[in-house]
Amino acid sequence: MKKILIIGAASAIASACARLWAADKAEFFMVARNPERLRQTADDLAAHGAGAVHVYALDMNQLEQHALMLEACYGALGSVDIALVAHGTLPDQAACQQDVALALREFSSNGLSVVSVLTLLANRMEAQRSGTIAVISSVAGDRGRYSNYLYGTAKAAVSTFCEGMRARLFHAGVHVLTIKPGFVDTPMTKGLPLPGPLVATPGRVARDITRAVERRANVLYTPGFWALIMLVIKCVPGFIFKRLKL
Repeated sequence: MKKILIIGAASAIASACARLWAADKAEFFMVARNPERLRQTADDLAAHGAGAVHVYALDMNQLEQHALMLEACYGALGSVDIALVAHGTLPDQAACQQDVALALREFSSNGLSVVSVLTLLANRMEAQRSGTIAVISSVAGDRGRYSNYLYGTAKAAVSTFCEGMRARLFHAGVHVLTIKPGFVDTPMTKGLPLPGPLVATPGRVARDITRAVERRANVLYTPGFWALIMLVIKCVPGFIFKRLKL
């Protein structure tokens, strides 16, 4: 029976991943900031066959609480086979440009809080010398774009952090997967003018993630065509790119 920690457990992508793992009778430790949604997610997993579901309500911006949360996780599960770090927000770029406090809160939600919990989690899993840490970053971190550069900056920091952590933990038998989704049809993107053909369902992304975990992939673009899209975007010369309102 796999023992799985999911942070940001009420998100659409994390919930979809959990349902796939629940079919194999996995035991879960689920972390999210909304207790009601967390309980609904736990009930859903039980209905999908989960062996056991433990819940822990926490806003991940409470950095000082991360160690206590992991203590509770290891107390409940004993060890962790898979940790999925999936929490975050989608900031309003225009609002962040006008409000420093808001910009820093959003950067904490998408960057600093991830680095904080990964630092503690890496030490735990290095000590147990096994397991996989899967972290949801974003294609937005591949290049700073006009429309969402605060979010992209946070995700770029997460991706770079994961790359270094992957090299460190490899020697302890722990694998690190960086997940870079493109546009996904979730409550977080509801109402945005997204290009329909490029929008994936949470279920599609979840299938890609669970397969990447099994094959111990280093980086996952999901859906896969985003690897080519981002390659093209990264190759656009700077003197042209700065003129584009992407």
